[in-house]
Amino acid sequence: MPSSPAAAGMEIITYSMLHRQGHMSPQPFRPPKPEDVATICYTSGTTGTPKGAVLSHANFIANVAGQDLGVKFYPSDVYISYLPLAHIYERTNQIWLVHRGAAVGFYQGDNLKLMDDLNTLKPTVFASVPRLYNKIYAAITNAVKESGGLKERLFHAAYNAKRQAIINGRNPSPVWDKLVFNKIKARLGGRVRVMSSGASPLSPDVMEFLRICFGGDILEGYGMTETSCVITLMDVGDISIGHVGSPNPACEVKLVDVPEMNYTSEDQPYPRGEICARGPIIFQGYYKDEVQTREVIDEDSWLHTGDIGLWLPGGRLKIIDR
Repeated sequence: MPSSPAAAGMEIITYSMLHRQGHMSPQPFRPPKPEDVATICYTSGTTGTPKGAVLSHANFIANVAGQDLGVKFYPSDVYISYLPLAHIYERTNQIWLVHRGAAVGFYQGDNLKLMDDLNTLKPTVFASVPRLYNKIYAAITNAVKESGGLKERLFHAAYNAKRQAIINGRNPSPVWDKLVFNKIKARLGGRVRVMSSGASPLSPDVMEFLRICFGGDILEGYGMTETSCVITLMDVGDISIGHVGSPNPACEVKLVDVPEMNYTSEDQPYPRGEICARGPIIFQGYYKDEVQTREVIDEDSWLHTGDIGLWLPGGRLKIIDR
């Protein structure tokens, strides 16, 4: 296809010509420095006006490197991207998966066609938020009720048997998957081995339901834009429910007394307080706003999240207030 004449100040050229032009004018590769700004990511604004969190390349790499010590992804993995890239959750997920050489497929942009995209991509990794997981839970439970009779009884028998096996630390019988759960897994493409949840608390009932119906690892995490995403994440293989996991190895986490709210490190049976984090995952500050930056980062470089948590046995964090 020959290049078209300029029209209204615009010229159309072939891709091969563009490629040749690039070869004729090579530019040296200039990788960013760790301290260079990677993005200005705006907070959700749930606690006030959205603020621009300045994040460096080092922030992202530190967060991903910490998570990578626990959860393993491979070049054979496929990830579906449908969450907004304006949010830190999806941004960090993609950096992590690309770091491991996984394939990333983007949905069509229409939530009504998401199931079609899942069927086409057949992802092995699925990240979402409680709102969608709640819809999946409701859709499946309603379908089970409507099926009635033998099908409904078979589902509950399979569910209870698999649940009991997981609680007892045993591998559930594959018979239940063949009879019941493989059909449910097919709704997400049939290959999902890791599901993650973030942005808001996931109901323990829904967490257990996903674990039983879809198998694999169902991981809930806790993080903020200001921490490049993950502060804590459930450990692979942890079957306990009702917490957001242990600290990302790339940061320190502590609970600070909040006496006006009656939360202290001396509380029984578990220490309670404001969640604070420190380390290379912490952002560089709010864009052109030193005042609010100093309000959340103290003189010892601890980021004060404003959330209240408690430590459970095994170093697991539970969010209880804010």
